[in-house]
Amino acid sequence: MILRYHSILEDQNPETVFGWHCRTGALERLTPPWAIVDLLDRKGAIDNEGEVALRIHKGPCSYRWLLKHSDYVKDVQFCDKQRSGPFSSWKHLHKFEALGKEGTRLIDEIELKLPFGHIGTALGRGFIERELNRLFDFRYRRLLTDLERHKRYREYPRLTVAITGSSGLIGNNLAHFLTTGGHKIIRLVRDRSALGEGKIYWNPREGEIDLDGLATADAVVNLGGVSIADRRWNAARKHLIHESRIQGTSLLARSLGKLRNGPKVLISGSATGYYGSSSQLDLEESTRQGNGFLADVCGAWEQATEPAARAGIRVAHIRTGVVLSGSGGALQRMLLPFLMGIGGRLGDGEQFLSWIDLDDVVGAIHHILMSTDLEGPVNVTSPYPVTNSTFTSALGSVLRRPTMIPIPKYAISTLFGEMGREALLQGQHVFPQKLTASGFRFFYEKPEHSLRFQLGRMRK
Repeated sequence: MILRYHSILEDQNPETVFGWHCRTGALERLTPPWAIVDLLDRKGAIDNEGEVALRIHKGPCSYRWLLKHSDYVKDVQFCDKQRSGPFSSWKHLHKFEALGKEGTRLIDEIELKLPFGHIGTALGRGFIERELNRLFDFRYRRLLTDLERHKRYREYPRLTVAITGSSGLIGNNLAHFLTTGGHKIIRLVRDRSALGEGKIYWNPREGEIDLDGLATADAVVNLGGVSIADRRWNAARKHLIHESRIQGTSLLARSLGKLRNGPKVLISGSATGYYGSSSQLDLEESTRQGNGFLADVCGAWEQATEPAARAGIRVAHIRTGVVLSGSGGALQRMLLPFLMGIGGRLGDGEQFLSWIDLDDVVGAIHHILMSTDLEGPVNVTSPYPVTNSTFTSALGSVLRRPTMIPIPKYAISTLFGEMGREALLQGQHVFPQKLTASGFRFFYEKPEHSLRFQLGRMRK
């Protein structure tokens, strides 16, 4: 079976596109969010017959896939060949052809044999073709947008960026995005046994941090904190939500304030929960703090950065909305009931949802890092918030499932308590005034566009 896919990148030359594929993080950026893939081992690189070992999970099953790089020609091609795995054979040739003065035609040629001979081919060909179509639609879209974001700052110096919460949904994607753009990443970890290249130790609870390691960074992105909406709130859970954000942020800010030649930028997490529940349209960064537990947490979270700001460090608080990703967060938790046809609006569905695609979050953080004047609160949301009812309809349309069964307010309150009332039934209509004014480009302005991309259901 031979399959061929291609994409045209009009404003990216082969050297740039090929170079992106050679960098650490490229494989992770090209892995779709709906796929569950563990990187088990990596030896060498694509230019010296390196090897990659993966664990692929599909439903209750999983398999190990060992691939070897070969046929490397700089700026022209490289190949992945299966050494062991689910196929009788697999060969994937990546080709990069010059197109005009600045364009590239990216060609992916796959030659594979399914197990069990003709029977396996007859039964599995349709499934393999559908899955590869989804995969390459996603890959070409993400490659296009990532390259475009990096191109805007191509002439700027490469940065060393320290990240807390780097194993989380946003932090992990940000790390791979930055390394494919030529930047260097330092991950702050709490487990001394996990230390190694590109990692430094910190322990917010004990007030410990590797100051020498932190001083080597140009900027810090602070994304630590336990999940807000994954379970009911009780006194202990609320304390953990608060402390997991404030302790780490305070330690970072104090430490940065002590360094004479350390990072010059701190981007610290926050959320649209800062505004509390509000019926006001287009909440901008100048809107005052609202009421409620989440508003109090976000206010304290932002205030904890004060020592860094007083030391002259540029500090930005990213007030993120609901982040859409097929690999985690709110969207992943919604999928099962919607796929079963029992998803529906929450309450009356009139509460506004200020949302944003994961790739736009990553792009916004990169934009703030590379800018020189974005500071203070920055709303990181799509410029087009929608009601919960509208979002529900969009998700149902993308999944081709009915959305006729609403979840009444009393059921949400009973099941989820205070967390349900504040995080699920209340909403805000937030507008990203600073990002918009600074020229940031959102690639996913409508929820259906984001959902189709993140769930691999893009239209031709």
